Amino acid sequence: MKPSIRNRYFLIFNFLLLTACSGIRHLPAGEKLYTGADIVLESTDKINSQFVKATAEEGVRPLPNKVFLGMRPKLWLLLTAGSTPKNKLQKWFKKKGEAPVLLSSVKPEVTSAIIDARLFNIGIFKSYTGFIIIEKKYTAKIIYTSHIQKPYFFKDVNYAISDDSLSHLILTAKKESFIKSGQDYNLDILKNERIRIDDLLKDHGYFYFNPDYLLFKADTSEINHNVNLKLTLKDSIPNTALTVYRIRNVTIDQDYSLTEDVTGVKKDSARYRNTTFLSNESEMKISPGVLLKSVYFRKNELFSRKNQSLTLNHLMSLNNFKFVRVKFTESDTTATGFLDVTILMTPMQKHTFKVDMDLVSKSNNYAGPLLNFSLLNRNTFHGAELLNLNMAGSFETQISGAVKNSYSYSWSPKLELTFPRFVVPFKIRRTGNIYVPTTNFSVSYNYLKRVDYFDMQTFQFVYGYKWKRNILVEHELDPVSVSLTSIGNRSAAFNDLLNSNPFLKLSYEEKFIAGGSYSYTYNEQVITGKKNQYYFHFTSAFAGNDFSLLKLIAGEKISSANPSGIAGYVYSQFAKFSLDGRGYFNFMDKNKLALRIFAGVARPFSNSSVLPYTEQFFSGGPNSIRAFQINSVGPGTYFQNPGNAVFLQLGGNLKLESNAEYRFNIYRYFKGALFVDAGNVWMLKSDPSTIGSPFTFSGFADQLAVGTGVGLRIDVSFFILRFDLAMPLRKPWLEENHRWVTNQFNFGNSTWRGENLILNVAIGYPF
Repeated sequence: MKPSIRNRYFLIFNFLLLTACSGIRHLPAGEKLYTGADIVLESTDKINSQFVKATAEEGVRPLPNKVFLGMRPKLWLLLTAGSTPKNKLQKWFKKKGEAPVLLSSVKPEVTSAIIDARLFNIGIFKSYTGFIIIEKKYTAKIIYTSHIQKPYFFKDVNYAISDDSLSHLILTAKKESFIKSGQDYNLDILKNERIRIDDLLKDHGYFYFNPDYLLFKADTSEINHNVNLKLTLKDSIPNTALTVYRIRNVTIDQDYSLTEDVTGVKKDSARYRNTTFLSNESEMKISPGVLLKSVYFRKNELFSRKNQSLTLNHLMSLNNFKFVRVKFTESDTTATGFLDVTILMTPMQKHTFKVDMDLVSKSNNYAGPLLNFSLLNRNTFHGAELLNLNMAGSFETQISGAVKNSYSYSWSPKLELTFPRFVVPFKIRRTGNIYVPTTNFSVSYNYLKRVDYFDMQTFQFVYGYKWKRNILVEHELDPVSVSLTSIGNRSAAFNDLLNSNPFLKLSYEEKFIAGGSYSYTYNEQVITGKKNQYYFHFTSAFAGNDFSLLKLIAGEKISSANPSGIAGYVYSQFAKFSLDGRGYFNFMDKNKLALRIFAGVARPFSNSSVLPYTEQFFSGGPNSIRAFQINSVGPGTYFQNPGNAVFLQLGGNLKLESNAEYRFNIYRYFKGALFVDAGNVWMLKSDPSTIGSPFTFSGFADQLAVGTGVGLRIDVSFFILRFDLAMPLRKPWLEENHRWVTNQFNFGNSTWRGENLILNVAIGYPF
């Protein structure tokens, strides 16, 4: 058969397949499948076409059947099942299928009117939308054409509030108005402005006020295309809406249950600072003083919705209650304008036990299980404290590679105590921040057994704070962080490896690290619906400075050649900084472009010549440059033997890395990705090591490792399983002018695949 004839049959076969899978052969007689609508704008004026078109598209109904790769599989399932399914397969088809959207169900006249109404809401007061229907043999689509003028804009707002008290409050906050002179008219802006004024009034005691009591009257100028607004009160408003309310009695019930509304359980009561506390027990579960720090209602103070929100957020942030509800009733007094507040809280179980099990797989072929036991005790000292005891254990072995069957195991108990407040030796004034700060104390021990190499024990104590300024910004300060690492049972093979590499030997010396750290995080990903989201994370850490200062005061000379110690252990002294910046650019089809840049530098000084191994920077792996095995890139042009265990690989004092990833939807929970990663780690010129090449501004770009690949993600919202298959594009350890390896691709060669294709299996997105 000639190639042209084969191609013709191939095209005919694909056409028939697409037609069958689209389901259009099974449509009812005389019906056509509605495939959607297009919006066309016609205007002689300068307009924001993208915004206007998006507004018009929101009014188009109905939506057509879902399409996947040019087919409509859900429609095909339902139509194939028929109206009366006869077997289990056909019943399943009908359940999973989607009813056809027929042209006969579309009402273009109504849709045209809806489009014009939506355009009216954004200031296009005079528009006309027509339509034409384009029919094919089995399908039909509609084209709507909107003839529009430029939108009207806000000119001025006149406040004509009949109540003097309300008028004074509204005029005081006039500068915060959402309505700006010269801004295009938009009905949503007027709605938001009413909500803003309502919030303002509710924060000043107007408990029963409602946004619907505010009325905007518009006076339009057809010549100038502007709108003058007049804000008034509606004619019929209840007196309660114009009454300022104060708080009279505050009652707190921290043992509330929904069954109480039926059974009417009687409880013990006690008074503390003009507040009534109810409890099923004679002894308070959480001390009243602690609870009152989270309650922003006080006797005789004005009602404020802001205080209501603060109270709810702070009480829920204690992590001791399932539900918190604030109930208001008018006080039973002769005077008007007083509210009684009852705070109803349903407590959580005091103890929670949790077991987590995971299977860890690394790009260096190490894999194994991880098991974690956690016991949480709430309200440990009657101050809403959380005491968490963790016990984690892991085992991993290299299932293939040069050190196949090499394995290790570890176990790590950790005790952590969290206070829902700042624990400091001085008094801190209560603020109006809705986020509750925490103080954390943790003590941990880690035992790691690298079979045939060494045993490592690490003790650590951390004391620190976390607090948020707003939903975007978080701070973390650990003024005290102390760790002591000791290595025992060194094997002869391990000692030989260290002796062959003096830099690695210094990295593995027993170290005492005492210092502190601070981190700042700015994260816009918490804002849903934002087109462009940015993330910024800065960290800094210092260690050993206090000890060196004391040594200097005592007259002792500090030198890395003859380092000083504490209790027989040499202490590390270093400074470390890192920046992690990310940008997420969301598209209308829910696809996303994610970009990341990381830069970090650390330097040992005074009492240390080499950074501790745990403080060095590494590159390569599932969350780094995915085309290279974990921690295997660099330093500089140095080639790390892939046969070495991961814990014997070298790090650097400086790291630069960038990643670009395009994430797209495939089908339901399945998502794909295309990515490119680049970066490396380097030593500084001041480092004693001669490994690799030190960092220079003129030469670092020529020493970057580059990789690319494709990814598959199973995203079920609460759990993301990620598979990334990557290959190197550039290997920095090769000779200059030969580091790009794109001309060596040979997917049909098993040796090339084994040396260059890296499969990363991980949980969660890489960044």
